[in-house]
Amino acid sequence: MKLHTKILIGLVLGALVGPLMGHAAVALEPLGKAFIRLLIMIVIPLVMASLIIGTASLGNLRKLGRIGIKTVGYYLVATALAVSLGLVAGGIIKPGSNLDPDVKQEMLQQYSGTSQQQLEQLQQKPSLEDILFNIIPRNPIASMANMDMLQIIFFSLLFGIALTVLSEEKRKPVVDFLDSVNDAMVVIVEMIMKIAPYGVFILIAAVAGRFGYGVLLSLLKYVAVTIGAMIIFTVTFYPVSLKLSGMSPTYFFKKFYEVMVFAFSTSSSNAALPVNLRVSEEELGVSRDVASFVLPLGATVNMNGTAIYQGVSTIFIAQVYGIELHLAQLVTVVITATLASIGAAGVPGIGFITLTIVLQALGIPLEGLALILGVERILDMTRTAVNVTGDSACAVWVAKTEHELTIPGPAATVAPEG
Repeated sequence: MKLHTKILIGLVLGALVGPLMGHAAVALEPLGKAFIRLLIMIVIPLVMASLIIGTASLGNLRKLGRIGIKTVGYYLVATALAVSLGLVAGGIIKPGSNLDPDVKQEMLQQYSGTSQQQLEQLQQKPSLEDILFNIIPRNPIASMANMDMLQIIFFSLLFGIALTVLSEEKRKPVVDFLDSVNDAMVVIVEMIMKIAPYGVFILIAAVAGRFGYGVLLSLLKYVAVTIGAMIIFTVTFYPVSLKLSGMSPTYFFKKFYEVMVFAFSTSSSNAALPVNLRVSEEELGVSRDVASFVLPLGATVNMNGTAIYQGVSTIFIAQVYGIELHLAQLVTVVITATLASIGAAGVPGIGFITLTIVLQALGIPLEGLALILGVERILDMTRTAVNVTGDSACAVWVAKTEHELTIPGPAATVAPEG
């Protein structure tokens, strides 16, 4: 039985058994968190080794600049379209217009303390200038210790660029060492993945055991609109992108299914990165140079699912409070949510935190976040699956435009060299 099948079985069993286990399932949650920590443990060395090797292997700064512009441009367009879809879906279906007042009051009382606790992290709202300035690390070692991904990416890219300038004699020992580090991390991933089905079972069972399905049913319309918009984006934008890349969407999703299931289970783009790198290179035929550059960057800055979630959630909370958003405010949401999504780290729950930036920009009461906290986990899982799919769809497109896409298998199409 294939690994992704085992993971899916663990996910389904966890969802079914969790409510029956109740507190016992919740008590097992630390074991699930330990599984996530094992994966997070290798993210820093894997991202750094992959990015530095990917950048250095591009051979020249012109190619690096070309791939960088394509990647960032793709991510910006995809994220802006995603948040726009979320706003349109929320505006048409109006998920917050008929919420039961008793349910609203109960959720505000039950979750307001928790949301306020999370919101304390954003009391000092950084300006765009601060965000851009803070990308530059004062101490790369401290950035690694704090898992500040944007600073790590900045340093890794700069390090890789420096290696391209060095002579082959000086560059080769460093690249060979990092190549060995990368291979060692892949071995560790394979070891960790052997327990993935059990970790996924525990994580899902704990979520189902803690919340049951009562809260989900109360907010079913909001959840349905959010997940529905994510599905629409996944089956429209990504297939168009794949078609332009010369790859069959059916082929892509058949091979990428494992990564989507894993991302859904862990709610972390960073945790799914090792699996994504392997599948994109071995199954989808993306060259190592492109995958090593595009995917680690995407795990940090490309959040299409998060953008959709922010669009729908903003409309939902505004409707609950009877706030009507005009065109200028909707444009503000698109811009703010795009930037907030791009600046979000690929870790569980970060979309909920960055949503506050959007609400603050519009003056919508932050207390409304308590209304969606009960279903946050299921939405976090779904948007993570959409996020990682966008990363690989971009990698496929960039590889195609760089003539570095080779689709394995009987129906293989090898992009011409050039």
